[in-house]
Amino acid sequence: MPLYRQVGKIPHKRHTVFRQPNGNLYHEELFGTEGFAGVSSLVYHLYPPTIVKSMGEPYSVRPEIATEDNLQNRSYLGFDIAPEADYIQSRKVLFANNDLQIGMAAPSKSANDYFFKNADADEMLFIHKGSGVLKTMYGKLDFKYGDYLIIPRGTTYQIQFDTAENKILFVESFSPIETPARYRNQYGQFLEHSPFCERDFRMPYDMETHDEKGEFLIKIKKRGLIYPYVYETHPFDVIGYDGCSYPYAISIHDFEPITGRIHMPPPIHQQFQANNFVICSFVPRLYDYHPDAIPAPYHHSNIDSDELLYYVDGDFMSRNDIQQGQITLHTGGLPHGPHPGAIERSIGKKETNELAVMIDPFKPVQITKAALEIEIKDYYNSWQYQL
Repeated sequence: MPLYRQVGKIPHKRHTVFRQPNGNLYHEELFGTEGFAGVSSLVYHLYPPTIVKSMGEPYSVRPEIATEDNLQNRSYLGFDIAPEADYIQSRKVLFANNDLQIGMAAPSKSANDYFFKNADADEMLFIHKGSGVLKTMYGKLDFKYGDYLIIPRGTTYQIQFDTAENKILFVESFSPIETPARYRNQYGQFLEHSPFCERDFRMPYDMETHDEKGEFLIKIKKRGLIYPYVYETHPFDVIGYDGCSYPYAISIHDFEPITGRIHMPPPIHQQFQANNFVICSFVPRLYDYHPDAIPAPYHHSNIDSDELLYYVDGDFMSRNDIQQGQITLHTGGLPHGPHPGAIERSIGKKETNELAVMIDPFKPVQITKAALEIEIKDYYNSWQYQL
C-alpha cells in the first residue's frame, strides 16, 4: 500500500535508542519485501522477534500438477471443494505457474491454536461466504461477503470465522500485489478516474500489544512446505509501527464501474496488479448507451494470457448455466466469447447485476489434481449452437 500510517508508540528517529518503562529496549524490526527497495514498515516489539524454542518437521502442501500443458477451455465448480476444519489444509490450489497460485478454501473452524505465515507470497483472500476477523501484529481487520483481504508476504496472522460455512477464493502471488499504477499519480494518490480511492480501503484497527511468554506455534510456508516453529513470545507483542506495509481490506462492492457508449474492454475492471497477472472486479453497472450498442462482450482471442473468471453472484450475461463459485478457464491461444444466444439477449438491456472476479495470468497455468476433481466435463463444446 502506498498510504503511510503511524500507529501506537514509535521513537522520533529511526534506528535510535527507544526504551520501555522498565528501561529495557524496544526491539525494532524492518518489515518489507523486495530487499530494501519495496514498501516497508518499522515495527517495535517488546521482545526480539527471533526467540525460537523448537522447530518441528516440515511437511508438504505443494499442489499435485495433473496437466502441465493445456489448450482447452475448461470450467470447475469451486463450491465443490470439500470443507475441512484446518485452515491450512482447507486451501486447495487449483492452478499454478511461476508467478502465482490460485485456489479455493472452505475452512469450517478458526485457526485458534496456531498462527500462519506465508513466507513465499503475498496473499489475496476473496471472501465469498462467511465473515470474521483477520488478526495480525498491526491490528484487526473485520471481513465479510465481498471483501478482498490483501496480506503482504511474511505477515503472521490468525483468521477467525463467525460461521462454519466459509468459501474463499485465494491467490498467492510471488510478487507484490498492488493497485494499478495508472490509477495513481506520481505521489501515490488515487486519481479522479480511478474506480476506487483511499476512503474505500479499510486499515487494521485496535492494535493490541500481547506481553506474553510461553509456546506460540507459527506454521511458516516456504517453497510449498509448512515449517512448524514454536516461539517463546507472542508474535503480536508490538507497541507501535509506521510505514506502508500492512494488511488491508477493500470490498468488491466499493468498486465503481467505468462505462461508455459502446462496450468497454476488460482493463476497465482492473482491481489489482502483480508481476505477470492482473485481478479484475466485475460489478453491477449500467450497460452501454449507444442506441445500437451490443452490451455483450465481443469475441476475443486470448493469445497472450489465460483468463480465469470466478462467478460470485447475479446473472452473468455472457455465460449460460453458471453457478455461484464456478470458475472458467479460457486458455491463451483460443478465441472465446459469449455463449450462444447471449449476444441477442443482451441487445436492449440497460444494466447487469453480475458480480465476478477475473484473474488474467500472462503465462499459462498448470492444472492440479484438485481442480480435475471438480471439473465440468466437456465445457469446451458449450459454444455449440443447438440446431
